[in-house]
Formats: sequence, structure tokens, C-alpha cells
Amino acid sequence: MIVSAVLMLVAAQAAPVDPAPPPPVVPTARAAALAPPADWSRLPPMPWREAPVLTPDLTEFVAGEVREGRCPVDRNEIAVEVAVMMRRDGTVRAAVPRAIDCPTVEQFAAGLVTSFARGNLRRAAGGWYLASLTFDWAR
Repeated sequence: MIVSAVLMLVAAQAAPVDPAPPPPVVPTARAAALAPPADWSRLPPMPWREAPVLTPDLTEFVAGEVREGRCPVDRNEIAVEVAVMMRRDGTVRAAVPRAIDCPTVEQFAAGLVTSFARGNLRRAAGGWYLASLTFDWAR
């Protein structure tokens, strides 16, 4: 009887307590600097040495996302714009895809732009640039 009372007391003390909610996320100046401008129409185009080429395999991935219903598209192409923050040395610091209601393709495009940029950019000032990729599987 004493043992069961002790066990009940220990169990009550070990019961999980609702933790305090986490503190709110407050954007820092550094995070704000990595947010693209609101008006993307004013961004200069990416200074490619050679324009990226979307291979059939890359386009097939996007077509598959559409076929599987993960992208609400009723045509055989998707264009994705990506705002790219470049450092002065020509390396990519951030790539932010414009939302097209298809997160997998948005992130895929941002990754491709970052990859295509490696060693393929003309010297340019640091800042925001615009890249656009069109995946067309009707061809």
C-alpha cells in the first residue's frame, strides 16, 4: 500500500507539464536583407555566360509532378521565376522562387538556378537578379 502510494506520487510528478510557448520569431536585419524586393519586374536578368539548358530529364521531373496532381496546371508547361541574390564575387547567396502553387517545382527551380550559376556568371555587381526557367514537355 505504501509502495503503490509512492509509485502514484512519482508518476504524478513525472507527468508532462505543458511547456511554455516558444518565443515569437523576430526577423533580423540579416534575414530581411535576404528577402527579395517586392517588385520583381525591376530586377535585372541573371548575367549568364551561357543560358541554362533544361534537359529532358529535368523537364520530365516537372511533368511528373503535374501528372501526379501536385501542381494544379492544365497545360504542358510551367514557368518559374527565381529571384537570386548574388554576392559581389559572383556567387549565389540566396535563391527565392516565386510561388506558383507547386512547392516541389518551385524549390527544384531554385536549386537548378543555383546549380546553373556555378562558374556560369559574368562578373556583375552584387544584388538581386531575376532568372526564369520554363519547363515545356509538349515538345
